[in-house]
Amino acid sequence: MDATVAAALVVTGFGAGVMNALAGGGTILTFPAMMLLGISPLQANATSTVALVPGAAASLWGYRREVGAHREWMRTLLLPSLIGGTAGSVLLVLTPETTFSWLAPWLVLFATTLFGVQIVTSRRADATDRAGDASSEVAGRGPLPGRLVWAWLFQFGVAVYGGYFGAGIGILMIVTLGYLGLRDILAINGLKNFFGMCINGMACACFILAGLVSWPVALVTMAGTIAGGLAGARFARFVGREKARWAVVAVGLVVTGAMLWQRNR
Repeated sequence: MDATVAAALVVTGFGAGVMNALAGGGTILTFPAMMLLGISPLQANATSTVALVPGAAASLWGYRREVGAHREWMRTLLLPSLIGGTAGSVLLVLTPETTFSWLAPWLVLFATTLFGVQIVTSRRADATDRAGDASSEVAGRGPLPGRLVWAWLFQFGVAVYGGYFGAGIGILMIVTLGYLGLRDILAINGLKNFFGMCINGMACACFILAGLVSWPVALVTMAGTIAGGLAGARFARFVGREKARWAVVAVGLVVTGAMLWQRNR
């Protein structure tokens, strides 16, 4: 690996780390970047997952104050995250290479669409918070009773998808935590990174055992994701996230188009 490629991977990892700290979707950057290096889609997905986990840990550290005030939430969705992440990664290992190659651009497009939906829904949640909705404040003290079973089932599905591909799971988990009644966006970002680490941690173990990880690429990218995770958590406290999110949508659409064009050449 020459210096130019290494630098590009670090920059890509940094951008992915920032994206995951803000809302999610870092895979939209790292996955196609690794495919451009000539890595197969299956191996690129596994390598991307391994590279992004330390960045999520760094971002979680950046949100430690907010997460520390909501520790009871960490137990809420832990089990479905672990089980679903394992199931999704096993499914990926068993998926034929040709099938995943066909699915890859559509998975990126799906994740990008989720980003667009999340921008709209987050505006509504922010408007509710600014209006001083008392029910939101009460709900923020803990998971709303009566919704846990549905949240567990939804989180299991999110975790299966996360173990299989991963792009966009942060947005899906934001939806889950909002459904349970949490309104603090910084706490939501920290908690989704915790659950993302659980999902991807199980997936990483499976991918490593299956020999799907390109370690030189993963380790170089990892350096960028760690720096990006820390920077993104700090950035989220001082700068509005909407423009950054729309930039993610634009990148995702461009990447989807490029992947479809390359596949159909």
